[in-house]
Amino acid sequence: MKNLTEGPLVKLIFQFILPIMAMNLLQNLYNAADMVVVGYSGVPGALGAIGTTSAMNNFFMTIFVGFSVGANIMVSRHIGAGNERATREAVHTAFCINALVGAGIGGIALILTPAILRMIGDEGEVLRLATIYSRIIFCGAVFTSLANCCINIFRSKGDSKTPMFVMTGSGLLNVGLNFFFVLVCGLSVEGVALATVISQFCSAAVMIWLLHRDEGWTHLDFKALKITKDALRNQLAMGIPSAIQGCLFSVSNMLIQSSIVSLNNQYYPGGSAIIDGNAAGASLESFLYTCSFSCNQAAVTFTSQHLGAGKYSRMRKVRISCLIIGSALSMTVALVMLLFKAPFVSIYLTEPHAMETAFIRMRIMFTTYFLLAAMETVSGFLKGLGRSVLSTANSLICVCLFRVIWISIVFSAHPSLETIYISYPISWGLTALLSFIAGEKTLRRMEKAQA
Repeated sequence: MKNLTEGPLVKLIFQFILPIMAMNLLQNLYNAADMVVVGYSGVPGALGAIGTTSAMNNFFMTIFVGFSVGANIMVSRHIGAGNERATREAVHTAFCINALVGAGIGGIALILTPAILRMIGDEGEVLRLATIYSRIIFCGAVFTSLANCCINIFRSKGDSKTPMFVMTGSGLLNVGLNFFFVLVCGLSVEGVALATVISQFCSAAVMIWLLHRDEGWTHLDFKALKITKDALRNQLAMGIPSAIQGCLFSVSNMLIQSSIVSLNNQYYPGGSAIIDGNAAGASLESFLYTCSFSCNQAAVTFTSQHLGAGKYSRMRKVRISCLIIGSALSMTVALVMLLFKAPFVSIYLTEPHAMETAFIRMRIMFTTYFLLAAMETVSGFLKGLGRSVLSTANSLICVCLFRVIWISIVFSAHPSLETIYISYPISWGLTALLSFIAGEKTLRRMEKAQA
């Protein structure tokens, strides 16, 4: 168990985020392999079908992530406060909550999948393939939920390396199974979905076993698994707003996905050039997102431990360090990907109109990605302060509501890909500004109360 409240912050943050970045980069490579390999199946629209499911799948998956963030915040806070009993209760309660949430949400998603995909605009063969893919993915929802829970428990105690090693192994298994199911067994979207579920099961099983063998405060004792009232209340107070915040992002993204599908159906009826290009661009963007996400996780964990230890004076240093690191990393990676955008996109597809769609997305999103890094960092800082509700409210106003208004008014007047994509950086900047102000006011109140 690592104390993150002492020592040089920049060094500690780098040591913390590099394994997270490595893990997520590898995971994105494996996810990209899903899309590349499914292209080898020869099934028309398979790549676009998987792309159209991303917003909907993320809507349900962010619920698991939200509850895992609640566990991260509370376990980190109890470790910072030196409270062993509360730490153990938080670990066991988190495991039970995520198992129940994973099973319940997975079942609901299985039922609602076709209706949601129709609302997005999927039709014909794309709808059939997207439904098959998503339903298989949701059969493994409980494994995804438990894996996320274990990852956040490891990070809460300052260990971001163990999840990286485990997820690297499961990712290699995923890629191997992709090739086996698609190239050997002759499957398409169902093959890459099965590979994902199996690899998620393996990663969850290995991390559960490692926590069971852990002799420290985060030891997972199967006989002690129960939901403790205080731990439940605290984790729900942190987790539910985080889950809602993730869902709000996904709802706005589903609206945008629907607009993209409508443009595709208008300009390429019976084809999939725009949704294929958008899927390729989004997949490449996921590599860039690892920088911002890693700093978000660092902000949550470091702020929570400092809050538990009552070290308010270092919290601003945590925020500024994460902001600088996140922005610098994001823009460096963005520049490299923009310089070599054609070779990167050609890994996924070669159809000229589809490639142009990917280029448009990259030009607008990648050049402004420092805004997303800022938004993720200050939102994580706000959650670490225990103000998840404020973070959610900011997302509701600046992301969900803003994008709904933008699509309803601006896109309706000027229907184009550029109009859709420009809504992203504007909403990132607005959310970052509002979250920064809220975090600063919250911290000043805490410092005043401590004085």
